[in-house]
Amino acid sequence: MIKYEINPKYAHEFTDFLKNIKEHFTKNNNTIHKARNEIKVLEHEQQKVVVKAFKVPHLLNRVAYSFFRKSKAKKSYEYSVKISAFVPKPIGYIEFYKGGLLHQSYFVSEHFDYDFTIREPLLDKNFPKREAIFRAFARFTLELHNAQIFHNDYSPGNILIKEEDEAFIFKIVDINRMSFFELDEKARAKNFSKLWASDEVLSIVADEYQKHYSCSEAFKETMLTLNQKHKNKKNFKKRLKGVPVVD
Repeated sequence: MIKYEINPKYAHEFTDFLKNIKEHFTKNNNTIHKARNEIKVLEHEQQKVVVKAFKVPHLLNRVAYSFFRKSKAKKSYEYSVKISAFVPKPIGYIEFYKGGLLHQSYFVSEHFDYDFTIREPLLDKNFPKREAIFRAFARFTLELHNAQIFHNDYSPGNILIKEEDEAFIFKIVDINRMSFFELDEKARAKNFSKLWASDEVLSIVADEYQKHYSCSEAFKETMLTLNQKHKNKKNFKKRLKGVPVVD
């Protein structure tokens, strides 16, 4: 048994492709990420697409995703449709069932031809137009927040950037963990904490954010405090495991 949904804009070209996604995915070797899940770039009808194959859930989650919760693939698609201005265009998702339970699932989106992620300017102090990137990033994040979007994994690898006509275009990915609510000042500040950014960078971001959003003078300090708190928590866990830490 399969369940799927496809963006009506792509139904003519991609319905058969989606139904046969396992075959297309297996034959393709262009993996761009492989950990718990695997992501590949495929080409269909002379168009590049990104396919994310989610790890087969363990038994309890197979039951949960089959009867009580939406799968990660389905959430990725539905969230992408909901916030389409901020993500690569969604094409569809498909779920494959075995023994009545969810087994495999895939999410397909257009390929966003980005130049770099925000990780590169965060790590390289000599990165071209570094401050301009961070200020543009602050404005982009403000647009997310004003749209009541809180990305629960707003980390460097999930923020894609393309430079075009002296401007920077941002897209977010890995969005099956999203929250939608009216963000107060603390939530807005907290959303930057997973960047693992320096105080210098966060000060630039806070300065630009405050130019366009009315908030208290404590906003920057809240950002810095929550960022350090996140770093301390992660570094504590690393020390317990005997892993070197980075401030």
